[in-house]
Amino acid sequence: MNVFEFAMQMEKDGEAYYRELAAKADDPGLKKIFTGLADDEVKHYEILKKMHEKAKVSKEESNILESARNIFQEMKDRGTISIGKELTQPSAYQKALKAEEESFTFYERKAEESTDPVEKKNLLTFAREERRHYKLIENIIEFVSRPEAWLENAEFARLEEY
Repeated sequence: MNVFEFAMQMEKDGEAYYRELAAKADDPGLKKIFTGLADDEVKHYEILKKMHEKAKVSKEESNILESARNIFQEMKDRGTISIGKELTQPSAYQKALKAEEESFTFYERKAEESTDPVEKKNLLTFAREERRHYKLIENIIEFVSRPEAWLENAEFARLEEY
């Protein structure tokens, strides 16, 4: 399996897991966040496929963090948050967190190894995207652990832009 095939499979696995989390979430906001993460993984897959086929690639970076801020604010404004019984434990998100860490590390390592400047740039873009996903999952873990305090006090400080 070459680098692109491995990365494409990684993105497919990520999509499947985020769709599973979206299906388990009771709150429409969390469903939207997980669906957005899954959709990002599909976009990554398509770009990797084009790169593998040596086709021209245009990459726009995700706005997932900005969307998440808005969704968390909507949840706060609504005043009721129903996470979903299977998603109340932060351990439900540890697999996603670990996968995102492995992803950004993989893309950073492959970018260092690449001698093609365009490929290197694209791989670093993927690494930034996966770091955004990692930060978002960290915030969800914190939110699930203590939703009232997190929504009231965090001011989304942990949802940093890169």
